[in-house]
Amino acid sequence: MSTLFTPTKVGELLLKHRVVGAPMTRLRSEPNDAPSDMMAEWYGQRASEGGLQIAESSSVSAAGRAYLGAPGLYADEQIAGWKKVTDAVHAKGGYLIAQVYDPGRVGHVENNGGAAPAGPSVLPFDSHVVTADGLVDGTPDRAYETAEIPGVIELFRQAAVRAREAGFDGIELHGANGYLVDQFLQDGTNQRTDEYGGSLENRARFVLETLNALISVWGSQRVGLRVSPSGEWGDISDSDPERTFGYLAEQLNPLQLAYLHVIEPRIKGDDWLHEGQEPVASAFLRKTFTGPIIAAGGFDREGADGILGRGEADLVAFGRWFASNPDLPVRLQKGLPLAAYDRQYFWGGTELGYTDYPVYGG
Repeated sequence: MSTLFTPTKVGELLLKHRVVGAPMTRLRSEPNDAPSDMMAEWYGQRASEGGLQIAESSSVSAAGRAYLGAPGLYADEQIAGWKKVTDAVHAKGGYLIAQVYDPGRVGHVENNGGAAPAGPSVLPFDSHVVTADGLVDGTPDRAYETAEIPGVIELFRQAAVRAREAGFDGIELHGANGYLVDQFLQDGTNQRTDEYGGSLENRARFVLETLNALISVWGSQRVGLRVSPSGEWGDISDSDPERTFGYLAEQLNPLQLAYLHVIEPRIKGDDWLHEGQEPVASAFLRKTFTGPIIAAGGFDREGADGILGRGEADLVAFGRWFASNPDLPVRLQKGLPLAAYDRQYFWGGTELGYTDYPVYGG
């Protein structure tokens, strides 16, 4: 039997297989950033007995909304919508992890109640966000004052409390894709001279303090972290990413997190990772990080078997193919054909191209 379909444990969760539903921003929340009923249907369709999904990223602040239509966990009014989502997943025996983030310097005043986006440092970069006018350039950002940072971390803690109340099974800190946590960590975006900038120890301080805030609510075995050492989105960069992320992995070990979620570099276009085009990020982080690793980044069945077989990851997250195949674990296990996805329905819209994909033979 393929390792992909063997049981495993992630923190306190006992999983029946290792096919993970990756977090995918689909921009179909209600106007108050609460999940819509069709979001609950979508997650429920993709739930499986003993299977794990990671929910799309939720903003921890009304002043941190980079994409209009994305959900939030910054207000109590959003809890009920998320409860419908978690109930739909649990009804099928599945698990759902919340993902929380702040876009940092990536943002727009129209989405943020007039507030300027804020990050670790003010540096030139290209930014694209979604407002009522569609995909537009972001607006100029500002740098956080040192005294503001504990308040930002407190917003993550408060979102973690709401996630518990909404019935999630754990929480993931979004430290990838050039958003706030990533911006503090990497030296291409962090040029601060206070205790949150400069040395590796200082640049890692924000992510570690934020993780500890989440752990204070959930306990370490229900908390994960997502990173993208090879990411370039939002003009993110680092002079020595292997050293930076290797150091971070060392600091994570004493925390005993449920998992580390690693985004691999995407192969050109829609090609999947497969033998001969092997991932690299999980391999070097495995040398240091001692907990479970979830690998993501365009895998097919062959590539997933490969990275699990080499021991570089313990689970594999699938995104785009979960979008068009609600029964993806079954199709992968049985070698059934996969339904094609349609990018025009990825971000925003109705049920069309969202909840209308049938299970195989349906």
